[in-house]
Order: sequence, then C-alpha cells, then structure tokens
Amino acid sequence: MLEVAHLNVAYRESQVIHDVSLAVGEREAVAIMGRNGMGKTTLLKTLIGLLPAQSGQILLGGVELTGMPSYRRVRQGLAFVPQGRMVFPLLSVEQNILSGAEHSGHRRVPDYIYRSFPVLQDMRLRRAGNLSGGQQQMLAIARALISECKVLILDEPTEGLQPSIIKELAQTLNVLRQERGFAIVVSEQVLSFALTLADRFLVIDRGRIVHDEARASLDLEKVRSFLTV
Repeated sequence: MLEVAHLNVAYRESQVIHDVSLAVGEREAVAIMGRNGMGKTTLLKTLIGLLPAQSGQILLGGVELTGMPSYRRVRQGLAFVPQGRMVFPLLSVEQNILSGAEHSGHRRVPDYIYRSFPVLQDMRLRRAGNLSGGQQQMLAIARALISECKVLILDEPTEGLQPSIIKELAQTLNVLRQERGFAIVVSEQVLSFALTLADRFLVIDRGRIVHDEARASLDLEKVRSFLTV
C-alpha cells in the first residue's frame, strides 16, 4: 500500500534521513522507534508533505506522492496526527471532527467514531480546549479518521498520556484499522503501546533504518538497546 524508496531528507546542509526504504501493507501497523533526535518526526513529516524530500520516492497504492503538497496527499488517502495533537481549542469537539471531513464529504460525525470514542460523543458540544490531554488525543485521531484515510500516520501519540489511556488507545486503534481497513504508521518510544498495536517494528538511528522485525519474532532487548540513552 505505502511504499518508500531510498528517501533522503536534509535541513539546509544537514542530512537527517539517509536512504530510508520501507513498505506498509493493508491493515498493517508499523511502529517506527528510536531515541529523540534520530529522525522519526522528520520522516513522518516528509511522508505527509510538510517537509520536502531531497531524493527518493513515496507511493500510495502505486500513486506517486513525492512532490505533492500535503492537502493532495490527504486526498490520496494519507492522514497525519502530529505530536502535540493540534486541535482547535475554541471550536467544539464536533466542529473539530467535522473540520477534517473536507475530502470525505461527511456532514455529520459517523457513528463508528463516536462508538470508538464515546467520551467525544458525551462532550461533543464542549470546547476542545477544555478537554484533558487524553481526550484531545482521541479528538485529533477522530479528526484524521473522518477523512476516510488509507494510512493513518501518528507522531508520538502517547506523549503525556496516562498508562490506562495508552492501553485503551492501542486497543481502539487495533479494532478500527481492522474494521475500517486502514494501515497505521506510528512513531513511538513507549514500547508497551507499540507491542499492543504494531505488527512490525522499524528502528531508526541517526536517520537510518537499522532494524526491521515482525512482532512475532521481535528481539525485545535489541529494540530496548536502541531506545536507551
């Protein structure tokens, strides 16, 4: 579904992503793990088009995305939830969700979103800025999902969340990706969340993919060694 081939990204004279290649299949969840500053966020921002690729290819369902602006990548089926959630604090929960529906044509919030995140239905008329951090993260994900994406890209979704919410979020995303048929690419440092969600693990170190392994055969100690300072 999503294919990345020999991707290179630079900030001015500094090379950040080095010859990264990866593939994500239908309904597959791939965790990209690594310490801070290793290139996780840069890679995800390049996939969605917030940063330009120096060279390489990004394809979704065989369609070349490299060079497309972000809004056209969203139309093709990518959705991005950035680190820090980025909701509209003065809009209601429902207005926030519907603001992501430009390319899907939804005029009301689909039942599956409120079924998956019932707290959002309870608070649908409340301003987003008055929600807790966990509730804002659910809202940011709901806003992305209403675009009916093929690939949901999440950047550090567990940041600042309580352990109980982290586990619930992973389980909800697993159900949604099977029901709705989308794939997930997530950058993450919380190993327990990634183990619940991901089918495959990629480790990025200094802008290079240094480890790629399925969950079934995952060497936990090796992955942990890349996450420790």
